[in-house]
Amino acid sequence: MDFFIDQLGLLSDGFSVALSLQNMLFLLFGVGIGILVGVLPGLGAANGVAILLPLTFGLEPVTAMIMLTATYWGALLGGSITSILFNIPGEPAALPTTFDGHPMALQGKASEAMALAFSSSAVGAMIGTLLLTFAASWIADFGLRFGAPEYFAIYLLAFASFIGMGGPDPIKTLISIMVGLGLSTIGLDTVSGDVRMTFGLLDLVKGISFMLVVIGMIGIGELLITMESNLELRGVAARMDPRVVLRTIISLPRYWVALIRSAAVGCWMGVLPGSGATIASMMSYGFARRFSANREAFGKGAREGVVSPEAADHAAATSAMLPTLTLGIPGSGTAAVLLGGLLMWGLQPGPMLFVSQPDFVWGLVGSMYLGNLTAVVVVLLSAPLFAAILRIPFAYIGPVILVICMIGAFAITMSLFDIYMTLIFGLLGYLFKKLDYPIAPLVLALILGDQAEESFRQSMILSGGGIGIFWESTLSKVLMTCAALALLGPALIKNRALITSHLRNRG
Repeated sequence: MDFFIDQLGLLSDGFSVALSLQNMLFLLFGVGIGILVGVLPGLGAANGVAILLPLTFGLEPVTAMIMLTATYWGALLGGSITSILFNIPGEPAALPTTFDGHPMALQGKASEAMALAFSSSAVGAMIGTLLLTFAASWIADFGLRFGAPEYFAIYLLAFASFIGMGGPDPIKTLISIMVGLGLSTIGLDTVSGDVRMTFGLLDLVKGISFMLVVIGMIGIGELLITMESNLELRGVAARMDPRVVLRTIISLPRYWVALIRSAAVGCWMGVLPGSGATIASMMSYGFARRFSANREAFGKGAREGVVSPEAADHAAATSAMLPTLTLGIPGSGTAAVLLGGLLMWGLQPGPMLFVSQPDFVWGLVGSMYLGNLTAVVVVLLSAPLFAAILRIPFAYIGPVILVICMIGAFAITMSLFDIYMTLIFGLLGYLFKKLDYPIAPLVLALILGDQAEESFRQSMILSGGGIGIFWESTLSKVLMTCAALALLGPALIKNRALITSHLRNRG
């Protein structure tokens, strides 16, 4: 009981930080920008956060982080608008929402579909934030036991999770991670101080900024794909009827089983590196259909088909901040960008962050409650306005997105070299998307590569070059075992029948 009282006291202090006038204004600004980012094709949460990052350097870290996380929550809701009205997922995690949300809109129930999506998103986000509130301090205390071998083991666990659970093609995920690790070696060696992989270019001595990679590969790469597909946005006209919205919100408890189940799936997937909101929303939609008494309605406008993925993806998005803050391991691609921002502000995510910067941590946690509720209110009031933006021909929207990306890239160091690098990464992102290679693992490896290498080399120095150091402590053994299970477990489960048959034949 004392633990919960202590956590509530810390959360109360966090609300006092988050509720300052400056922080609330930037929270509102972040929500508005986020909804716009989620609605516009070719952007997305990770790219929107990366573009805004250089504009936050003059702000206090807690204010900047509040604005960026609010942008994240707003982008997720903006993606739901396009899914329901235009049958185009603004965010990958919003794809399952199109299955039943758009049919509801075609039936004249757009207001109900959006109210279901936004209100269930709020429930999922609240459950994910509650998990962060009451589990963060415990995990941070646990993380104080980590040394160099344990930190390398948990980085390895993050990479292994992405490979084992990040998608249908682990080889492509592995290649993506290797490219990211290769990019992370460019510049100064943090251990020896030597200059590596710069090819004589002074601009590369500082290394490759992860923001250039995100803006180029996700923003410009997605823009090129969209231009190539000759996208035409023809959506359902809708307005938010207050009576329908209120009636829908009041009816939400009817779906409490789906909400709790989906939020639980979302929290689990958010905490696991390599899973994230997209997998969570797809899994929860599958569970909703599997356990529904009216399976035939799915795909034709089933309300549970909207409630389940929306609750899951927002629970995953908020709970992804748990490993990001406590261990420095991002639970999603956007969380990886936020992690990079923390490092750029001179804050080291991990157990000591809760000791050295409690106002920052709990101010951010408090803002997550306020930000998600604010985002829902704003999007309910303004959904038709943001939907109208999508009716602007993409020939006008595309150049604007490109200019925004270039401004964001140039603002990092005010260097033309960064513009050229962003364009190069834009072409690389286009190739990745055409060949169906995931980009999130590359970003994760680029951000964590230096730290993983440093932890590995420190471990080797401590052990005199013996890799047995990773199996000396109980904690390191557990983490290395979990990494092996995360890497090989999904493949073994998938091919269980084939393996069993092979063993029987040999017997």
